[in-house]
Amino acid sequence: MQVVARIGKAHGLRGEVTVQLHTDAPQERFVVGQEFTTEPAELGPLVLQGVRVHQDTYLLAFEGVADRTAAEALRDTRLVVQEHQDGSDGDGWYEEDLLGFTTELRDGTVVGTVSGLHLRPVQDLLEIALSGGGRALVPFVDELVPEVDEDECRVVIDPPPGLLDLGG
Repeated sequence: MQVVARIGKAHGLRGEVTVQLHTDAPQERFVVGQEFTTEPAELGPLVLQGVRVHQDTYLLAFEGVADRTAAEALRDTRLVVQEHQDGSDGDGWYEEDLLGFTTELRDGTVVGTVSGLHLRPVQDLLEIALSGGGRALVPFVDELVPEVDEDECRVVIDPPPGLLDLGG
């Protein structure tokens, strides 16, 4: 099973919800009529009734969710689908998988901890709470984030000079 989104807050009065995407192909995953298993299971299954994008945010509507109150009851529910045909679960990271990971430079110098993952249309941004205070956003690309070690709960970054100073 693969989590493709986490439901966020209600949008408007007619039962739409925002979602935090955990898929690189939302246009393929979010098709009217698609049925999603949910975590927690007792809130599903959910059948997609409508999908639209508003200000770069996906808004979903589900059968039987007709108002804001019903939509709010779904907050933090994960939408789950079967794994890919080849048995893989994709190669992306979920924010909850990385939160709290130690962040260090290639030479082992600790710079902070992961405090967020911002999913963007072009490239995701890893948010780091810096040890000396402040935050930094590092583009989550192989060149700048060459290693994520789940066993050691650490992320190795290789930022260009000055990048960590931009966050303030």
